[in-house]
Amino acid sequence: MLVLSRQRDESIMIGDDVEIIIVDVRGDKVRLGITAPKSIPVHRREIYDAIQREKTEKKELENQPQADPKKDQQSQQESPKEQ
Repeated sequence: MLVLSRQRDESIMIGDDVEIIIVDVRGDKVRLGITAPKSIPVHRREIYDAIQREKTEKKELENQPQADPKKDQQSQQESPKEQ
């Protein structure tokens, strides 16, 4: 991890396209401004984590075997009925 010290109105460049600017420092809070191309998503960590959870849940649902109603009907018709 790279740790940098910056003051208000100073910035950090990530590659050629992403700039992080220190907008304000108040007590233990730092306000950042981020300039990035639209093709690079920028989210707070808790939002990013929620998005990743949704993607994982969606993938798990897609991978679950689906019940085949036709197959279920056939097995019901083929099984002997008790009297």
